[in-house]
Amino acid sequence: MIPDLLTADVHGRTFRLRRATRADLPAIVRPLADDAMGAGREDGADMAPYEQAFDAIDADPAHVLLAGELLPEGADAGPVVATLQLSFLPGISRHGAWRSQIEGVRVAASLRGQGIGQLMVQWAVDESRRRGCGLVQLTTHVSRAAAHRFYERLGFEASHVGMKLPL
Repeated sequence: MIPDLLTADVHGRTFRLRRATRADLPAIVRPLADDAMGAGREDGADMAPYEQAFDAIDADPAHVLLAGELLPEGADAGPVVATLQLSFLPGISRHGAWRSQIEGVRVAASLRGQGIGQLMVQWAVDESRRRGCGLVQLTTHVSRAAAHRFYERLGFEASHVGMKLPL
């Protein structure tokens, strides 16, 4: 059995956060593809690239892929309804401080606004602090205004301009 990283009440139902397993991948990829941006870059029809990425993440203690489940009454497991990837990076700047990077935060569309994303991000911040990080960073697309408001409510600041180069 995979140990719980977090268990919390969400509107009378139990939300459980745990490390993702390979079996969770279809449920994790689905919400990544379930928006205008992801629809063009994600394809759950071929799981091989996701499985290779999962194996690399799972083998490296500097990375963790999370699965969030909403448990039915009395059940030990439930459907995966949320995900987040957390990576730990050493750095020279900030006096050699470690930083963490939050990636791929997704909550099932039908469950947004119920506090699940906040629970996951707060767990990631707490875990980053526990591991001695001096900074937690993330990027979110400029078009995601609701995500910007969400992260700002959690204390994140839009202090830098992120740039990406697709290869």
